[in-house]
Amino acid sequence: MRELLKYRRPVIVALHLAVVVLVNIAAFWLRFDGEIPATQAALLIQMLPWLVAIRGLVFIPFRLYAGLWRYTSVWDLRNIIAGVLTSSVGFYLLVRWGFNLPKYPRSVFVIDAVLLLVVLGGLRLTRRIYRELSHVTRGKRILIYGAGDAGEMIVRDMRNNSYYDHEPVGFIDDDRTKIGHRVHGVKVLGTRQELARIMRAKTPDAILVAMPRSGPASIREIVRALEPFKVPIQTLPDFRGILDGKVTVGQIRPMAVEDLLERVPIGLEAEPVRSLISGKRVLISGAGGSIGSELARQISALSPSALVLLHRHENGLHELYANLSSRSEARRPEAVVADIADAERISGVFAAYRPEILFHAAAHKHVPLMELNPCEAVKNNVRGTRVVVEAARRWGVERFILISTDKAVNPSSVMGATKRIAELLVQGTSYGGAGIFSAVRFGNVLASNGSVVPMFLEQIRRGGPVTVTHPEVKRYFMLISEAVHLVLQAAALAKGADVFVLEMGEQIRVLDLARNMIRLSGYIPEKEISITFVGLRPGEKLREELIAHDETVEPSSAAGILRVVPARQQHGLAKQTLAELERLAVIGDATGVGACLRELVPTYRPGNVQCDHEEPA
Repeated sequence: MRELLKYRRPVIVALHLAVVVLVNIAAFWLRFDGEIPATQAALLIQMLPWLVAIRGLVFIPFRLYAGLWRYTSVWDLRNIIAGVLTSSVGFYLLVRWGFNLPKYPRSVFVIDAVLLLVVLGGLRLTRRIYRELSHVTRGKRILIYGAGDAGEMIVRDMRNNSYYDHEPVGFIDDDRTKIGHRVHGVKVLGTRQELARIMRAKTPDAILVAMPRSGPASIREIVRALEPFKVPIQTLPDFRGILDGKVTVGQIRPMAVEDLLERVPIGLEAEPVRSLISGKRVLISGAGGSIGSELARQISALSPSALVLLHRHENGLHELYANLSSRSEARRPEAVVADIADAERISGVFAAYRPEILFHAAAHKHVPLMELNPCEAVKNNVRGTRVVVEAARRWGVERFILISTDKAVNPSSVMGATKRIAELLVQGTSYGGAGIFSAVRFGNVLASNGSVVPMFLEQIRRGGPVTVTHPEVKRYFMLISEAVHLVLQAAALAKGADVFVLEMGEQIRVLDLARNMIRLSGYIPEKEISITFVGLRPGEKLREELIAHDETVEPSSAAGILRVVPARQQHGLAKQTLAELERLAVIGDATGVGACLRELVPTYRPGNVQCDHEEPA
């Protein structure tokens, strides 16, 4: 076979020229009803070599010898038409004005051209027709949702490549005008309303949602419609992820929960962020956590002169340190085990490493747990932030970015109130001296430690039930990469005392998220995996907010990122009340801590707060 492939091009050229000869003879034969006069036969023999030469040369620029016949398309037929007509015109001019042969039959020019078009096009189509007729049913029967451009390209790719283990058995499309039509021989069977009938008739092994231009809201509706049917759901990259505008079978992947979330993608402007980080000494507190570790990975690729990873617990820090140290292109980071509430230790760290840029991600973040341990929340989120902020100011940190949360807005929880105080500490420090101190708020981060998505996955793995706090509870969601992009953009945009938020679209109902995760895991919600409601936990809201009652927002220079504008400037916190809050936390007075939090954060409206008094430290 390889020996034959070596001579493929000469064979194709010879075949084309042989067809030119045979077609020209056939044109004369047809013109004279099968009995070619001697004079005309002489003309045929005289001019045939010239015709072969002209057509053979003209076919070269039109690439008639280069195409793969099994992939013949409209573009190939266009080239055949152009090549035949161009060579026919050239041959006509040669006969009439070059050789001055008026007796050469003019009708032969037309018959010859038409026959050649039919034969050359037919040879190519015969190859495709043979491949279609010899089509072998593949292992996986797939039903395609969406008979648009993406669905057409997927079916064409499946038809063109016999090694794909996919057999398209039909289309579903919500456009009723498409029903009954065929795309590459595959019929549009019906709309979403006929799903039950179609699924019974076709029994597919998988469903492919081929709608890369559709938004997450539309995809969620489709997944909801597919809930009763126990088949895997697959999808394609969204339109932004398809660089050349073409989709192939190789891009098919299982649908994931990220496909269902209404999120605003952040396009990271690399140059401002690289200019900020490159050559600078960067410290990340809470580096072993979900956000901190992703920050470390992103920042390490931006060529800082030093990267200091600070975390209180060694396990997460050790894993991150080992990961970054193994990267040949990254400079080995510094791993520091330290408690941010330990002022003496933090001062020593700053003295040793002299950070120029600091990302403060260290915090206690779990709302129900902090309701039960309010004093610990204050020690870490308030005292720890104050200690780090004061050290940053004392040691001349140029830029300080606090990782905040939507739960700091009109807080109903201890965790939210302590993070709001952390925001006020950062803003007050920025007003008070040199250096840029700013904060970034965002919602729930998918797949972060202790977040709802890993919890749901574990519950599904165990066979359920999946526990949801309330049927109407809603949350903002974003990917860790999006959160880090926001933080890095904010660091580049910050001018001091800023609080940034992301345009996050609509909040997602957690019940819908649970149902969709069950469905995407291959189970039928309620039937195979049950969902139970356990009630709102202490400090939780039905809906989160990104902007407080006394705040407004304005656009920033980065798309999708907003700057929070308070109704009045916050120049700091009452130092005596703040000191009293920290003192009460140290001695374990949860009741006093609650009172101080309400005084420092007027928008704090605690919900069903359940606090146990802690023993003095």
